[in-house]
Amino acid sequence: MEFLPIFYNLKNQLCLLVGGGEVAHRKASLLVRAGGRLRVVSPELGEEMALLVKQNGCEYRAKNYSVDDLDGVGLVIAGTDNVQVNIHVSEDARQRGLPVNVVDQPHLSSFIFPAIIDRSPLVIAVSSSGESPVLARLLRARLESLIPGTYGNLAKLVGRFRDQVKTRFGKINQRRAFWESVLQGPIAEMVFAGKNELAETMLKKLLDDTSTSEYTGEVYLVGAGPGDPDLLTFRALRLMQQADVVLYDRLVSPQIVDMCRRDANRINVGKANKKHTLPQEEINHMLVRLAKKGKRVLRLKGGDPFIFGRGGEELDQLMEQQIPFQVVPGITAASGCAAYAGIPLTHRDYAQSVRFLTGHLKNNTCDLPWDELIHKNQTLVIYMGLISINLICENLIAHGMPVNTHVALVERGTLPEQRVIIGNLGSLPTLVEQKNVKPPSLVIIGEVVQLHDQLAWFKGSSTSPVLPGKLNNECPKI
Repeated sequence: MEFLPIFYNLKNQLCLLVGGGEVAHRKASLLVRAGGRLRVVSPELGEEMALLVKQNGCEYRAKNYSVDDLDGVGLVIAGTDNVQVNIHVSEDARQRGLPVNVVDQPHLSSFIFPAIIDRSPLVIAVSSSGESPVLARLLRARLESLIPGTYGNLAKLVGRFRDQVKTRFGKINQRRAFWESVLQGPIAEMVFAGKNELAETMLKKLLDDTSTSEYTGEVYLVGAGPGDPDLLTFRALRLMQQADVVLYDRLVSPQIVDMCRRDANRINVGKANKKHTLPQEEINHMLVRLAKKGKRVLRLKGGDPFIFGRGGEELDQLMEQQIPFQVVPGITAASGCAAYAGIPLTHRDYAQSVRFLTGHLKNNTCDLPWDELIHKNQTLVIYMGLISINLICENLIAHGMPVNTHVALVERGTLPEQRVIIGNLGSLPTLVEQKNVKPPSLVIIGEVVQLHDQLAWFKGSSTSPVLPGKLNNECPKI
């Protein structure tokens, strides 16, 4: 270990910062946030540094550095672009036994700045010992995505009750077990959901009566998105990794299921056309039964649970039984599949509205408001439409939609094996049969589909574009 990681209390301590440019300003911002008082030494200041000095009442010495600038300070930072000045600052500080940092020169420093995740009062630092600051920042970015800002509120809650817990439990092992139950249980989830007052009430109750450790569990109704694990929300991932039981649909990709907690009990409750692993009513009852046993139950659904996901039906049962629950939206298939296929669902020149429909047959009928669907500047997105594709096309044509209206089939959208098949309304049933299209597939109908040719290289990634033909296994022209 090259450096000992420590957290240094700078409250009201005078700190010397030599330099007035952009690099010095970044360090000055950190010192001020930590409560330090600043003495800035530099012949001139950049615009941002000048504003910081003015707003925070810092001491400013408009001159070159000299050794007397160290008088009375407790910490020293050199952030100039002059190598000799930085060396002098380092040598003078070390002679006085002062901690010193020379920015980006660890060999001249007695301490270095880590990459910081600030969830005050919770603070996390990542360091590469000066070898690769970029790597440290990248790791910090990953941690930022996994640690919600609400962890700071959780730390504050714990801080307010530390003395009471210490009084209530005399042994350290008892206190540790108590706090683990709080930090990994429903109280923490209440904080993460923004229900701070309820969390505090639950914690008081738990302290007053330790027998309350047997509690009713909770259900997490989570949208897993259209398939690509990168499209999961941060909150979804956090709940996936702490659930005791996972009930997942067939539309949830195996890669996403694998991201759930390793020791969680995983139950496949997926439904396909005319093939239900479990009826919906049984799924509803299972959620209630497991929660009443004190389990944290993850109901993982493809796409968004409230868009053709029957999430509302499951919540009815939970509310009737007074089971606590959380709902986490997911990227719905229409949005994800269209983006990965290079088809904007709305466009100023082609479509000013979009309509989501389900083609799921009930009693062998596909009862849709056909007259309302025939609009030139409207995009139709049909979920679960393969089984009724003939009826859909026949009715749209019969009610006035042109036979040559552009159509796209997106099979296994957002996944590596995604296929995008382009055609028109008249040829769509034949395409489904000829290309052996399988669910899950999405149907997009409207003039925006013709933009696929221009935008198909875009895969929803901000890093490297994917050329046409690399993204889609097959894009026949009809």
